[in-house]
Amino acid sequence: MSYIFTYEDLFDVLNETIHNNHTKYVPDPKTFNCETMLLDPIAAVTLCVLLIAIFVLAIPGNLLVGWVIGTSRQALTPSDIYLIHLTIADGLMALTLPFWAVALIQGWVFGDFMCKLLNLVIEANFYTSILFLACISIDRYLVIVHASESLRSRQRLCSRLLCAAVWALGWALALPALFNDATKPDPDSNRVVCTENFDIGSANSWRLATRLLSHIFGFILPLAVMVVCYSITVARLLRTRGFQKHRAMKVILAVVIAFLLCWTPYHLTLMVDTLLRAELIPLDCAVRRSVSTAMDMTNGLALLHSCINPVLYAFVAEKFRRRMVLLLQRKVRQERMSGSKFSRSTSQTSEGAVL
Repeated sequence: MSYIFTYEDLFDVLNETIHNNHTKYVPDPKTFNCETMLLDPIAAVTLCVLLIAIFVLAIPGNLLVGWVIGTSRQALTPSDIYLIHLTIADGLMALTLPFWAVALIQGWVFGDFMCKLLNLVIEANFYTSILFLACISIDRYLVIVHASESLRSRQRLCSRLLCAAVWALGWALALPALFNDATKPDPDSNRVVCTENFDIGSANSWRLATRLLSHIFGFILPLAVMVVCYSITVARLLRTRGFQKHRAMKVILAVVIAFLLCWTPYHLTLMVDTLLRAELIPLDCAVRRSVSTAMDMTNGLALLHSCINPVLYAFVAEKFRRRMVLLLQRKVRQERMSGSKFSRSTSQTSEGAVL
């Protein structure tokens, strides 16, 4: 979430007295002390409010989707199974947001263990959420373009195995999050941050490797799968007749646009940050601070996708709305029946007491 440049090694070299220079070198904070500067207060409050809003919207939205699909009496399709797992991933990711919201205002006050755990949870579910989106696009492609009953039966058998594979891959890709530590970037301040601390080998090499994994498995590969599958699906829908195709195409278009709007700014900013750290872009303190602020803000925008998913994949879909209406009607009937039974038993008890 936060990233730190350390120039202690540079200062040690400059403070050496091999040239008979006994004057201690004091760095200019305007040029070197970039990363120890806090996020702008207005930006911090804005991002804090955004994270709380995402949490408030994502938790009930994903719970509702999981409840409606999980309690359905109909046989679950592979898309339903992927959607349930998607809601679990988005829900777990949203559960970490209050901690980051507090950290923006108070600094990291939850200790080193929670720093590692929450980073591991949010990274793992970041990968699984996006990979399940790709699985849904593949299933939609197979259902519309290669529709057959034998294929659907095989899909139901494979979907659960694929879900297990996605969870395993997501948690494996998230293991570098264990390099996060609760540290004090500024020795003169008591403020603690939860940030990367690659203490094995070259920090730049580790950071480059983890970010390449993030770009490939968290954006480029899922986006390529979605674009290919949905392009072929839309091409097939354009050759069919009926108003249903227009509704399906609107949902597909909304899914791709939402994915691009939420995740593209974050990954572009992350690429710029990586180039800065690799010194492929000249290091300037103003640019460094701007990129750090942009990283935090675009990360919040990316997390917004966790509360958009229920709307796109559930509330926009007519099938889900029918399921939800039927489920609510069934609940209302059950409550009325239980209420009538309770009233009859109460009246019988009262009559017995009178007699």
